[in-house]
Amino acid sequence: MSTAGTAAVTGEPRIAAVTGGSAGIGRAICEDLLARGYEVISLARRRADIDHPKLHSIEVDLADRAATAEAVAETVRRFEVTTVVHNAGVIRPALIADVKLSDLDALVDLHLGCAIQLVQAALPAMRARRFGRVVLLSSRAALGLQTRTSYSATKAGMLGMARTWALELAPEGITVNVVAPGPIRTDMFYDVVEAGSERERALAASVPVRRLGVAADVARAVHFFADPDNGFVTGQVLYVCGGTSVGSLAL
Repeated sequence: MSTAGTAAVTGEPRIAAVTGGSAGIGRAICEDLLARGYEVISLARRRADIDHPKLHSIEVDLADRAATAEAVAETVRRFEVTTVVHNAGVIRPALIADVKLSDLDALVDLHLGCAIQLVQAALPAMRARRFGRVVLLSSRAALGLQTRTSYSATKAGMLGMARTWALELAPEGITVNVVAPGPIRTDMFYDVVEAGSERERALAASVPVRRLGVAADVARAVHFFADPDNGFVTGQVLYVCGGTSVGSLAL
């Protein structure tokens, strides 16, 4: 039995670029990877407030394609990134009658365009080492959720991109997978659901496991896909959602 996929990465430095690493799920992902010995570059609008010698912050608005291109170029110039975690996201909720195409455009740039820019930039280093890990953060909302036209559409688009990239890059030792969280207690969640409200309690009660998720639940799933030993898993979607992807969810 061949072990070439594992042998190829033995002793390799683990360097990960994480978008949206300054808060919520992104911060938890950065902390988890740092604890596992990774060097981590956070790309976000704010500096990641994590005191660790292997944490590097690049401040950038990832919804701005030109600014993203500059930040991504700086990242790969300074670091040989072979793990990409695209977590940055926003919701912009609206019922269909009120959806703004400008919101859709912004989420296409952030959720899809940014992922393409970052992976394209990291590909030369991944190909040179014949090793790479790409993890896209989608959402349980990709399956459909009221008021989420732009968000659901772009988060669902991540699934198609990941499956396509998985097929294209598998022969080069590069895996591409998706983690789809929700509902998770984060600042973004509480922008939509008031903390401590009856709505929050009802939502938690409606989740099959009878609780809301926390950022660490998602970070553990991300590391499963990022782990160099998991080279036989690609093109997959893991819902970290307390069972709501097989039931119903009403926010």
